[in-house]
Amino acid sequence: MDRVLIEALKVEASIGIFDWEQRIRQQVIFDLELGTDARRAAESDLIEDAVDYKAVTKRVSQLAGEGRWGLVEKLAEATAACLREEFGIPWVRVTVRKPGAVTGAAAVGISIERGHE
Repeated sequence: MDRVLIEALKVEASIGIFDWEQRIRQQVIFDLELGTDARRAAESDLIEDAVDYKAVTKRVSQLAGEGRWGLVEKLAEATAACLREEFGIPWVRVTVRKPGAVTGAAAVGISIERGHE
């Protein structure tokens, strides 16, 4: 299986378990791996035969930015489900990082895989 990579997608979101976190917007960073078979797109050179990473990033940004999220786990799960359902991606790896959440760490986060390679 081939993989489309989208790295370090930065999105402002309402995320956190504390009341004050739900009143502000914080940055979350996504790394996405999207399973695909790229041979058809490589042969045709047409976006219609490829995973449209611009459409994917727009949708992930919209999903994260419009929701209210407590845990990065919930955001990662919702993102994986959205990508699989709306874009027909058979396998995804979604990593969500929340910078500055813990003193002394650059970021905290989670990485999940859903579907079958």
